[in-house]
Amino acid sequence: MKQGYLSQYFKGVATKSLSPVEADPTTSNQHEINGVAPLKKIFGTEKRTFPTRFVYLDDTDDDPPTDDGFLTWYDARENHPTRTEYRMYFPTTTVSICASAGDKLFVGLKPDNTVLAVIAESGSTIANQIRWLFSIAETDHLGFSIREELESEQDRIAFASRFILEELGIKVEESEGTYLEEMLRRFGGGFPKTKDFSEYARSTLSEISPLDNPDAVLMGWMEREEILFRTLEKHLIAERLSSGSFFINEESDEETNVDVDGFISYSLSVQNRRKSRVGQALENHTEQLFRSRNIHFDRTKTTENNSKPDFVFPGIAEYRNDTFNVTLLTMLGVKSTCKDRWRQVLTEADKIPNKHLLTLEAAISENQTNEMQSQNLQLVVPTSIRNTYSEKQQQWLMCINDFVKLVLEKQRN
Repeated sequence: MKQGYLSQYFKGVATKSLSPVEADPTTSNQHEINGVAPLKKIFGTEKRTFPTRFVYLDDTDDDPPTDDGFLTWYDARENHPTRTEYRMYFPTTTVSICASAGDKLFVGLKPDNTVLAVIAESGSTIANQIRWLFSIAETDHLGFSIREELESEQDRIAFASRFILEELGIKVEESEGTYLEEMLRRFGGGFPKTKDFSEYARSTLSEISPLDNPDAVLMGWMEREEILFRTLEKHLIAERLSSGSFFINEESDEETNVDVDGFISYSLSVQNRRKSRVGQALENHTEQLFRSRNIHFDRTKTTENNSKPDFVFPGIAEYRNDTFNVTLLTMLGVKSTCKDRWRQVLTEADKIPNKHLLTLEAAISENQTNEMQSQNLQLVVPTSIRNTYSEKQQQWLMCINDFVKLVLEKQRN
């Protein structure tokens, strides 16, 4: 197991497309997966039952179906002198009921010998992302594609892979203890405003000039803020849990009760803070990137229908001026992840027909990027995430440096 690589979380992974028989919930309560012989490389040759977490993922559900169960792995011809016939069974679950023929099944054996079994909707962005995460190419064959060890350079966990792992329910352990005491002192033992935290994160990277390559600068700032946030969050959560604030002490000899509602409320606040913070951090760092280059813009100013595009160039005054040349106007939406929310950008800044959207989401499906193109929406992606897309998509994508050049050229005019 190598720290900072996928091998820290998986011994091996396998993927295949589900056939109609495998995806049919009416066949039986025990579903057999076909073409499993290659799985011997991961699961061995002995009969075993693996505790399994089942997950169904698509691009629309923020609360995906999950279930706990098991996978049974065995040789149906165990006593045959010359032949083997390995099989894998799993029970009917809320996840298997969601499956359709063509959906992608991902099976990963974890270091604790439990299994994560993910079914991802065919053609979805999340299916693309998981294939990219494990570096498994799309194939036409019916059996499993296998990867073991997961310690090559392509298996190193970076910004994009960390977010995909967390979509799979795997918490990536990363921290930067060097700055913990300073953060606790500076922020009074709590969480500061996102803008203040973004500014602090940038201040810890004195070796990065905001005038360097904008793609690398933005990702450097985002990476640093993410790891600093996780460091502070981990400490504050541990402190809160150890304080006993979720326990109701009884004077009697009865066992101490847990404040379940309080604990759930706190847990939800942690999750919500994580989700909202990333998007706000991306906007904060993007704003600083523009300011450092003397790019003129306004942020979240109201346009038609009370919409508030993230950035309007060169500014809202020019946008509202009916005599200003519309071709010199630019708008940029900023979303750390897209899913179906990218369509929100289409309703913002009506005067600007060709819109731009900056995202950190990896491997968005061709179905979605084709639709973006048809709606005159140009996707802007940092160069370090660009290679998660297909070659065809990369020809169309715009990097941050390209976008900066575009708005500066318009500004000069």
